[in-house]
Order: sequence, then C-alpha cells, then structure tokens
Amino acid sequence: MKKIMLVFSVMFIAVAAFAQQATLKKADNVIKFKETVYDFGKIKQGVPVTHDFAFTNISDKPVVIETATASCGCTTPSWPQAPVAKGKEDVITAGFNAAALGIFGKPITIKVAGVDIPAQITIKGEVLSAEEYAKFEKEGKTAKTAK
Repeated sequence: MKKIMLVFSVMFIAVAAFAQQATLKKADNVIKFKETVYDFGKIKQGVPVTHDFAFTNISDKPVVIETATASCGCTTPSWPQAPVAKGKEDVITAGFNAAALGIFGKPITIKVAGVDIPAQITIKGEVLSAEEYAKFEKEGKTAKTAK
C-alpha cells in the first residue's frame, strides 16, 4: 500500500511540475528580435563599439522592458524606458568597451514585465592590440585591392 501511495505521489508531483512549465510565459513570445547575435568582428583595443538590436512588440498589448542585464561591466546595455506599443519597433543598444584583448562573447538578458522567461541577445568579436589591428587593416586593404 505504501508503494502505491508513493508512486501516485511521485506521478502527481511530476504532472504538476510539467503543467506549471507549460504556463510560463517567454519573452520570445512577446518581443521578436531581428537578430539575437551580433559579431563585431575584429576591433581595436580601447575603442568602444555599440550595436542596436532592433525588436518588435508581437503581443496584443504594450510591453515594458524592465531590465537589460549584461554578464560583465565591460558591456553596457540601454533599453527603452517607455512602453513599446503593439506592433511597434524599438531597440536595445549594446555597448562594449573593448578594454581586454582576445575573443569575447557577451550575453545580455532582457527581462520583460509580466513574462517569466527572459530573452537573450549576444555580442561577440575579437579585440586586437593597436599593432595587431593596424596589421589586420593593412592585410584587409591589400586583399581587397588584389581582387
């Protein structure tokens, strides 16, 4: 009898957990980004860069972007403070300070009011030293003129 009760208890908990997951709202069902990843390519160290991630409100009512949170202090997102009307577009701007050398990939988490699961956008690229960047530019120009 105890085994039967245990089995039914486990089944009840599992069904309740799955039912709850099905009712969670996703930001991707409310806002639609034109792109979710942007590659800056090779950039020069110490020269900040920005990119605008355009999105559309695909819900049937205005949406409010509560926060856009970066994974580190080198990335600074900014987002619309006013509600975005149904069917309208706006942008989230991702800034990157390019202070550290090397390859980077920085996610930004977008929290939408009234939505359980946030959206995510990502910037990536490679920061080169001034010398490496000058060499890269020279090689790039040479390759273009050789074609």
